Amino acid sequence: MTAERRLRPVDLARLAGVTTQQIRNYEDAGVLPGAGRTESGYRTFGEVHRRAVLAYRALAKGYGPVPAARIMRTLHAGDVPGALALVDAAHAALHEERAALHATGEALEALTGDTTAPPRPGGLRIGEVAALLGVRTSALRVWESAGLVTPGRERGTGYRIYGPAAVRDARIVHSLRAGHYLFRQIRPVLDELRREGGSRQALRAALAARAETLTARTRAMLAGAGRLYDYLDGPEGPGDLGRPTADATTTGSTAGGPGPSAR
Repeated sequence: MTAERRLRPVDLARLAGVTTQQIRNYEDAGVLPGAGRTESGYRTFGEVHRRAVLAYRALAKGYGPVPAARIMRTLHAGDVPGALALVDAAHAALHEERAALHATGEALEALTGDTTAPPRPGGLRIGEVAALLGVRTSALRVWESAGLVTPGRERGTGYRIYGPAAVRDARIVHSLRAGHYLFRQIRPVLDELRREGGSRQALRAALAARAETLTARTRAMLAGAGRLYDYLDGPEGPGDLGRPTADATTTGSTAGGPGPSAR
């Protein structure tokens, strides 16, 4: 590292818009590659550290601080494929959230278009619900075992009794299963509807707000991934760990990450 590129903790903190203590914390946590040291023992940083802190802070906005720190630590441990796998996993999880949101919207439309008369005040028995939906009673029992539909029990006989909410849930499950949704994708739909007290208008508003949140997160994740690419692809970045070089001797953190030359 040349003298012109050498930065004190306070210099790096100003460039990144954080406190000097945060810079120290980032290095101690492995979020930054190891710093160099002056003869007096003071930390010195460089361009690679500036890119690293910008990458972490951008990742934290989209992926969250904990996953972002895990990604950076994995990079600085020399495992670039492992770090990228963490990025992939975060995007896959976001995709699952979008799929659940889509399923909820489909279920809401199914409810809106349902003109079937509601069950009688005393509730319906399992055979009646099966006939109403055109499914086997065994399917209703499976949905109950999975915790998707919760009928009551008739006093004295112990027979299952499906009230309005249970019939509604059974209709939603039936609709989504016909669309090849899995139980784990259906459960959040029912949870969301119950959270809104069964109100379709409230659920529709909640879905719109959730869609906006997911869109904002996607944009933030893209920005974070761009910063991460800049860090990986730049000089002295973690991407160098996977490239053959003429001089294989580097110094950095004890985790094997990139860093400035020795003091």
